[in-house]
Amino acid sequence: MKALGFEQHGGLEKIRLLTLPDPEPGPGEVRVAIRAAGFNHLDLFTLEGIPGIPIPLPHVLGGDGAGVVDRVGAGVEPSLVGQKVMVDPSLADGTCEYCRKGLENFCTNYRIVGEHTNGTAAEYLVVPRVNVVPLPPRLGFEEAAGVALVFMTAWHALRTVGEVREGDRVAIMGAGGGLVTAAQQVARHFGAHTVVVTRSTEKAAKARSLGADEVIVYDDPQKLSKVLWEASGKRGFDVLFDSTGKATFGASTRALSRGGRLVFCGATTGPVVEIDLRGLFWRGASLRGSTMATRAEFREVYRLLSEGKFRPVIDRVFPLDEGKAALQRFQEGDVFGKVLVRVGQ
Repeated sequence: MKALGFEQHGGLEKIRLLTLPDPEPGPGEVRVAIRAAGFNHLDLFTLEGIPGIPIPLPHVLGGDGAGVVDRVGAGVEPSLVGQKVMVDPSLADGTCEYCRKGLENFCTNYRIVGEHTNGTAAEYLVVPRVNVVPLPPRLGFEEAAGVALVFMTAWHALRTVGEVREGDRVAIMGAGGGLVTAAQQVARHFGAHTVVVTRSTEKAAKARSLGADEVIVYDDPQKLSKVLWEASGKRGFDVLFDSTGKATFGASTRALSRGGRLVFCGATTGPVVEIDLRGLFWRGASLRGSTMATRAEFREVYRLLSEGKFRPVIDRVFPLDEGKAALQRFQEGDVFGKVLVRVGQ
């Protein structure tokens, strides 16, 4: 099969269109003939190499995907063959103490498609039966390949970890990536007053079109703390969603209200930060890490996608053999929504 990936860690120059053996489903697994695949920042981290996480080479990129089940393993209903499906990228063993509590994203053997295993940017993908759901009504393959990872991550971060409630003032750091466009929609779903913070006037206009209550455009990172504080009416935000890391984290901590929650689920500008603890304990504010979502949360997101409550935001779709250009666009940071590749027929 053809697949987009790499045989050595490094930069974009390492990305190749690979020829790999067709994978075969084992017991309890299905094989999906992929029609579209989506990228996330995780793909760039995987390409560079993640300390402490062994990645077998060659490695296939892509964490999101949609396609048609074309083969099933033992124990899987044969009627699934031919069904259009979307992939849940979370891989949990279902047996550990956390899985038994319904906390699959804490699974002691937790893995993510495209990070710990080969990804979706290939003609075929094999995953456990539990990791495919029918293609959501209203969505085509490309739209469905742009929603799973970002919406489930945003849902868990804001609802479960950030405890967003109706009337909360929620600031979302960044306006263009798939995750922040999902977070904006999730926050509004729960009745929050949603404020999007960006350095791009072009992305600001697009954020407004998604329904942001306010958009803050700043041009000087050194003044971000002041901009956020004044935008909050000098009371701080109840919840701050930050997947950026080093570039904004300090300003985010200083913009929290009394009892405010800073939820972070990424570090795209760097993982090492410096913060002043005094303001946090004085205001009773908290820093809360978040990653992925439980299976129950994925099902809830799936239901809302099926009902049209959430809107996939797609930046651009490339053919598989132009996958390097797709990652280049993603790396440049000028995107608004998800970058995808089209696979198969």
